[in-house]
Amino acid sequence: MKKSLLALTALAAIGGTAQAQSNVTIYGIMDAGVEYANNANAAKDSVWRLTSGGQNTSRFGFKGTEDLGGGLKALFQLEGGMFLDSGAGDGPLFKRQANVGLSGAFGSVVAGRSFTTTYDFILPFDPMGYAPGYSWATSGNGTATSKYGMPTAFDNMLKYQGEFNGIKFGASYGFGEVAGNNADSRKYALGIGYAVGPLSVAATYDQANGNTVTATGNRNETTTLHLGAGYKISDSIDVKGGYRSYKLVAGAVNTADVRADTYWGGVNYKATPALELTGAVYYQDVKNVASGTDADPTLYVLRAKYALSKRTFLYATTGYAKAKNNQTVGLTRDSTADGGVTGFSSSQTGFIAGIQHRF
Repeated sequence: MKKSLLALTALAAIGGTAQAQSNVTIYGIMDAGVEYANNANAAKDSVWRLTSGGQNTSRFGFKGTEDLGGGLKALFQLEGGMFLDSGAGDGPLFKRQANVGLSGAFGSVVAGRSFTTTYDFILPFDPMGYAPGYSWATSGNGTATSKYGMPTAFDNMLKYQGEFNGIKFGASYGFGEVAGNNADSRKYALGIGYAVGPLSVAATYDQANGNTVTATGNRNETTTLHLGAGYKISDSIDVKGGYRSYKLVAGAVNTADVRADTYWGGVNYKATPALELTGAVYYQDVKNVASGTDADPTLYVLRAKYALSKRTFLYATTGYAKAKNNQTVGLTRDSTADGGVTGFSSSQTGFIAGIQHRF
C-alpha cells in the first residue's frame, strides 16, 4: 500500500512539472442575435430570425504551448464553429483550425488547417472586425452569384509568420495533393506588414488553383491582391481601410473570366470606456460583364457595441446594400453555413441586435 502511495505521489510530481512547462487553454465565443431583413425571397418578403454569429462566429477551441527550452516552443490549436440557434456544428468538427507547429525567435511554423496569410494580415483593417455578416471584407455581397472574396483558410497547409524590427512577414502553402500534377488544387499566399507609431499597413497576394479540365487542358486560377491601412488618430478614434483586386481566369469551356475590385473604409470610435461606435462603407466594382449588367454594389453599415464586462457585450448593427442595373444584392454571404440572408432585389436593409460572451 505504501509503495502504491509513493508511486502515485511521484506521478503527481511529474505531472505537476509537465504542467508548469506547458499550457493548454479552452476558449470560445458564444454569439446570438435577433435579425430582420427585407427582400429575403422572390416575393420580396421580409424575415425575422434568431441567428448565430451576428458579431463574430460562435466557436469553441483548444490551444496550447510547451516550452522546449532555448526560446523554442511547441504549439497546437483545434477550433470548431457552431450555430447557437440550432446547436449544429459548422461543418467538420475542427473546420476553423486544426494544426500543430513550432515557434521561436524565427517566428512560427504550423502544419494542418489554418487561416491564410491573407486573412491574418488583412482582416485587422476591417472596421467591422472579423464580423461574418454586414461586412464584405472577406466575401462578396449576399446574392446567389456572390463572388469576389478572399481565401480565408487552407487545408493541407504549411504556414509561416514572423516579425523583425516592426516588419511582419507571412506565407502559407496548401498542397493540392493531386497525383501527377502538383499545380492542381494548389494554393498559396504571401504577406508583408509594417507598423510605425499610429500607422499600420499590409499587403498580400494569393493564388488558388482548380483542377485541370480535360477538354481544355487548363484549370481555374483565382488570384487576389489586398492592401490594408490603418491610422490611430487618438486613443478613441481608429480609421481603417482596404482594397482587393479579384481575378478568376476560367479553365472550363464557355466559362467567362471574373474580375472585380472591392474597396472599404470606416471608423471605430470609443465614445466611452464601455461604448464603441462603428461606421463603414464597402463598394465592389464588378468587371468582365456585359454593359448594363454590372451590379457595382455598395454596403453602408452602422454598429454600436456596449460592454457589460470584459467578456460580455451587447451589440446592434444596421446595414443597407444597393446595386445598379436592377441586379440583386444582399447584406452578407448567402450560404446556409455562413448564416446570411440571400438578397432578391436591387437593395436590402437589415438590422441585428444580439449578445456575445467570450470565455
